[in-house]
Amino acid sequence: MSDHDQLLVIVDPVARRSDGESVRIAKDVLSARAEAKICLPDSPEEFTRALARRGSRHPVVLGDDRALLRTVTLLHRERELAEGALSLVPIGPPDALEIAHALGVPHSTPAAARAVLDGVVRRLDLLVDDSDGVVLGDLRIPGASTVRALGAPTSSVWGTCRSLVRTLVRPAPTALAVRTHRLRVEADGVLLADVDTPVEGVSVRSVAGSAEVTVHPSAAPARHGTARTLTVSGPDFRYRADGRVTGPVRRRTWTARAGAWGLTLPRDPAQELRTAT
Repeated sequence: MSDHDQLLVIVDPVARRSDGESVRIAKDVLSARAEAKICLPDSPEEFTRALARRGSRHPVVLGDDRALLRTVTLLHRERELAEGALSLVPIGPPDALEIAHALGVPHSTPAAARAVLDGVVRRLDLLVDDSDGVVLGDLRIPGASTVRALGAPTSSVWGTCRSLVRTLVRPAPTALAVRTHRLRVEADGVLLADVDTPVEGVSVRSVAGSAEVTVHPSAAPARHGTARTLTVSGPDFRYRADGRVTGPVRRRTWTARAGAWGLTLPRDPAQELRTAT
């Protein structure tokens, strides 16, 4: 990227509230060498409008994995993901930046900002589902779901007491039961599992432009497959993609797209690591 390139720097509201100092450092590094228009949206809707009005400016997101996923999703739905690229300066706690770091974005704020200016665009794979959702990292089916995770209120004191009584009068289990699920899993039309054979789960990730699928039967060795299209169906199930649980659904198809989006990364990751340390 040349010193004269124009940047649209979108500061995610969560990043601005949680780590204003890192936001200031990133803005200073970027503005010192490029013409940077700084946007400070206060809501997801303002974030969307700022990105849509970027024009020819190169979008740079200051935020965590959720901000990155939001940006990729918006560009995909605008059908502009294949054109150009985007950059990320990761700001947030470590557990909210796992995807960014796995993709190769530097850990430190100064190193990530320098990569925006001096790095190269690398084309990355993507999983796209039939509801226009995208997956940057791993996909797990079914997704873990609990009452608390779904946002339901916590149990009342009376409910807790009843649970305690049931626990005291019920015989202790001899072993921890493994929950199984009845799913039909097809990889490019090849049947990896059917509803009459319970499975513990399915894991999927993008590898070399394809979806690498692993089915975990409850009483048999894992089955592996590689496909461009994966279809999972069965009784209502949830799935976890990029840390978010979606569902329930009865059928979902994911398609692997090679090099579907571009992310600016360091030219020499080893050099960035030495600089950061």
